[in-house]
Amino acid sequence: MTDQHGTTAALPEAIRSWLQEITRAARIHARRRPGGGRREAWLIDAQQPNGTVQSLFLRFDHSNPAATGDPFTLNREARFYAALQNTGVPVPRLLACHPTLQAMLCERVEGQAWFSRLQDENTRLAIAREFMRKLAALHRVDPARVQIDEPRSPLRRCVEADIARWESLYRFADPPKDPTIEFGLAWLKANIPDVDVDPVIVQGDTGPGNFLYSNGRITAVLDWELAHFGDPMADLGWLALRAVQEPFTCFADRLADYEKFSGTTVDLDRVRYYRLLAEFKVVVLGFRRTIEADIHGEVGNTLIYETLHNTLLADALAEQYGLSGEIPVQLDGEHTDRQWLYDTILAQLKDIIVPATNEPFAAVRGKGLARIVKYLREIDRRGLAAEQQELDALEKVLGRRPDTIDEGRRQLADQIDQDSLTNIDIVGYLLIRARLQHELMRPAMGVLASRRFDPLPDELSTRSDTR
Repeated sequence: MTDQHGTTAALPEAIRSWLQEITRAARIHARRRPGGGRREAWLIDAQQPNGTVQSLFLRFDHSNPAATGDPFTLNREARFYAALQNTGVPVPRLLACHPTLQAMLCERVEGQAWFSRLQDENTRLAIAREFMRKLAALHRVDPARVQIDEPRSPLRRCVEADIARWESLYRFADPPKDPTIEFGLAWLKANIPDVDVDPVIVQGDTGPGNFLYSNGRITAVLDWELAHFGDPMADLGWLALRAVQEPFTCFADRLADYEKFSGTTVDLDRVRYYRLLAEFKVVVLGFRRTIEADIHGEVGNTLIYETLHNTLLADALAEQYGLSGEIPVQLDGEHTDRQWLYDTILAQLKDIIVPATNEPFAAVRGKGLARIVKYLREIDRRGLAAEQQELDALEKVLGRRPDTIDEGRRQLADQIDQDSLTNIDIVGYLLIRARLQHELMRPAMGVLASRRFDPLPDELSTRSDTR
């Protein structure tokens, strides 16, 4: 077996042997793809003895769920892939799951994942509408097809079970409490929508970036690790989140498409609830990544997306309290005598190192390192000012000035309970905390720095398919 990848770490021998056993190939070529979220993504070309090549796709997770507390295993995800075979939802054909490790092998489906690379507006609109048709089709699939032992009804029990899974992941191994997550969790538990709706299969993390398209059509819907049983509005909440990362035409019009294709009226209050829940989940994942730091991971991209979603979670909470998310934050700072060192690293990464590599994986990591350097430069220049402003905000909400930010955050997190949900000063602090981090990360974020939620239909006076 040969492999081509962007780091010194190749596929483990156990995975190589398993691939050989499954494919019966004479030769296997493996190329690691950039991205893939929390899991590695590999393109596998299995050359058979007769010379034909089988194009496959491997997802692999090095982590041990028993050590991380992560309930969203690849084996669990594979059960959703299996359930959706031969339905109105196009998913890759599942070939095998490793019996002991977290590895899943599928047939490779051709297509492009980046919706932003579509330049023709008519094609963008056609694919966006087709995705809404596929999402409506998903919500018609019988949940009984999925072979997992999780609550399927009534809806409230499904939502409670979903929140409980995320709380368990957040609290696993008793990490320090985080006030944003504590407050979000308390709010979500207290505000579960009280509706009588049949639960459906919810993809979770659905939308642009998690489907493939080719020749103007969707070829596959990918990434089912966060799938569960729940409210169909939950996927619309996730779609609102992903549309911030990668604009998805006019979001209000896509909701109208969903109503047309599903026959279900979109409940905007529930969409807002599940949009907040989706942001909460992403923030929990970022929190766990900080606890279980992977120095070989895609840290640069992770940092900017974690910052974006902490801001969006604070915005979503502020909206529920009638607060504006646009709290002005002014961070003063001067260039230090170390400025030229940061600039040197950035210039050499951009002009020498990244252009010199022909390996896409390494090029993406190089750009990620540049984002880390930009962030460190801002901390060096303006970090002290940000620290003092957060201490000011903590003093206001705690009634005393903590000695350190970490101490203040722990004290606030320990105080948060259901009674805290009436304390609007806490929400104000969460907004300031998110805005300060956002400002420090801004130079590394590029266009993401200015992204916010698309308006919902009740926030628009007119609709236009121009985005």
